[in-house]
Amino acid sequence: MSPHPSVTTAHAVADLLDQPDTAPLSSCTTSSQRQHLAYGPLGIALLHIERAASGLGPWRRVHDWLAAATRQPFTSGADSHPFYGAPALAHTVACAAEHVPGPYQSVLDTLDVQIATDVRRRVAAAHRRMDAELLPGLAEFDAIRGMTGYGAYLINRNPGSVAARTVLDYCVRLTEPITDRDDVLPGWWTASGPSGRPDDKFPGGHANTGLAHGIGGVLALLALAARHGTLVDGHHDAMRTILAWLDCWQVQSSIGPAWPYWVSRAELRDGHLTPSGPRRPSWCYGTAGLARAQQLAALALGDAARQIEVENTLIAALTDPAQLKATTDNGLCHGFAGLAHIAARMAIDAHPSTARRLSDTIPPLLTSVSPTGITPKDAALAMVQDEGAGPGFLNGAAGIALALLSPATAAPPRSAWDACLLIA
Repeated sequence: MSPHPSVTTAHAVADLLDQPDTAPLSSCTTSSQRQHLAYGPLGIALLHIERAASGLGPWRRVHDWLAAATRQPFTSGADSHPFYGAPALAHTVACAAEHVPGPYQSVLDTLDVQIATDVRRRVAAAHRRMDAELLPGLAEFDAIRGMTGYGAYLINRNPGSVAARTVLDYCVRLTEPITDRDDVLPGWWTASGPSGRPDDKFPGGHANTGLAHGIGGVLALLALAARHGTLVDGHHDAMRTILAWLDCWQVQSSIGPAWPYWVSRAELRDGHLTPSGPRRPSWCYGTAGLARAQQLAALALGDAARQIEVENTLIAALTDPAQLKATTDNGLCHGFAGLAHIAARMAIDAHPSTARRLSDTIPPLLTSVSPTGITPKDAALAMVQDEGAGPGFLNGAAGIALALLSPATAAPPRSAWDACLLIA
């Protein structure tokens, strides 16, 4: 039987990303992107790790990309975060070390010491902020720059570690309410706009719900930790607090429920959301990421009714022409490949009543990424040469290829490459 076209496209992408010193790929290892998991060589190495772990490609490519990435030192400490610098390097090296520990273990041990130090410093600062009854910044807790991202790494490396439990204790405390200007706010309310910077459109700040930058990521982390068997005081209550907030701001439509990307201070005071049109159901924001976070929480809490509801919600979103029309690219972060991968992850864990229908949403999504009538090689070339997305992980060709492999083969990934996305 010939492989699914999208699998062939993924392999073609990997072949085009063979050598890091081949122009224009060399810019990935010499520019400011070098230390970025989202854009640089670390994300491309993840693709080669996944293929090598599955026996589909050589480990040489992994070694070459990591060697190119580490020709110069990586940033650590206060100027680094889960998607930049030493923590980003640690995620990629840990994925490789699962299968070939020899070349990577000593490097990983050093990185783990640095990450534990960074976590202690960041959590201590966060608790001082909470003690002063001040609002957090998004970068304190989100998946890209904050504690949720560190927690994703820690619960996969060593879920019972002191550092992992320290992050989880912080996440529980983050769900405690805070009072600001006479408004009782959820503990994750930020004074900024969604960019993390002051924004005149959000004069009273906002509560971000997204998986990438909001409380959806915290919910997913707490649920994943519970699945790993790591619980801290108040763990389940914190998950229920987040779920209750999402329930409160859930929007009903003709096809089913959805959740806002964020809630503003004016909306909080009015008690209702400003009407908006259909939005893309992506990983970073919207229905797909939040459905996965809630499915994980439902599994951790033994809440079959919620599990079935959110699985049906994702099915509705992925078959709704209006929401699919709002999805305008193929990337992992907010495109069709990311939707296919989340659907596949949810189908693996799905309730028997929804599993088949969830799986049935995947082939059309794969066809959107790798259309019929275009050869896999040409599709791969278009992805790699897309100047807007680039060859990298979060928006670009490497992430698309990674997302194509598992849904098309109906098998979970062989490496933990998607742990940084808090969906597994």
